[in-house]
Amino acid sequence: MSRRLKFDYIMTLKRQFFSFFILLLMLVPNTKAQSQLTATEIITKADEKVRGKTNHTVIDMEIIRPTWKRSISMKAWGRGLDYSMTYITFPAKEKGQVFMKRKTEMWNWMPTIGRMIKIPASMMSQGWMGSDYTNDDILKESSMIVDYEHSLDAEETIEGFDCYKIEMSPKAEAAVIWSKVYKWVTKDEFIQIKSEYYDEDDDLVKSDFAYEFKKMDGRLIPTRIEIVPADDSGKKTVLYIKEIQFDIELPESYFSQQNMKRIR
Repeated sequence: MSRRLKFDYIMTLKRQFFSFFILLLMLVPNTKAQSQLTATEIITKADEKVRGKTNHTVIDMEIIRPTWKRSISMKAWGRGLDYSMTYITFPAKEKGQVFMKRKTEMWNWMPTIGRMIKIPASMMSQGWMGSDYTNDDILKESSMIVDYEHSLDAEETIEGFDCYKIEMSPKAEAAVIWSKVYKWVTKDEFIQIKSEYYDEDDDLVKSDFAYEFKKMDGRLIPTRIEIVPADDSGKKTVLYIKEIQFDIELPESYFSQQNMKRIR
């Protein structure tokens, strides 16, 4: 090989090495940023994924027991962490009931008797409409972001998804019903695919599981969520998300007692 050919060969190798080195530099910051996410940032991303700034959702719920089943349909509206409203559309005997959270106040409008009832904090742990969801779950009185401390417990593979396992412990001043919560969040899309809820004795009370991921209004989300009690065989509640819209026009004034009576 001539001296000129050797020189060209060496320069080609140098250029290839330099290009490869630049590529590595471009990839390293993304990998580092991903690995340096805090547990709170992971939970926040997962929460924002399904909540958005505002949202409007059409939902079917199926309550399953060993000897019977019951279905409920509803529409729900939410704005951030402080405002939510749920309107029952089925069954006929409960159609028109409305549940609303406005900051720290919880209300239930019952049109059949023409009464507006304030829901006390003592009822937050009770099953909502007889389901395995609590009033706290449905009306979001407590925030998984604000009321809990978060720590990265492990990284695990669940149903083929690489996940962060986040341990959540309530803050001292938080009025919440769970003494500990674990959540598994996928690394790629920040989807909560599994949660476990524990009581004050550290006994598992219930778990929830996410299935049937679909892109709705531009976001990949689970459209079927199952709530399974830990100690009641044959019981579960299944939530089906039929429609959802994110970041719609929804002012604070929408969440009022007056609007509870006329919402449809």
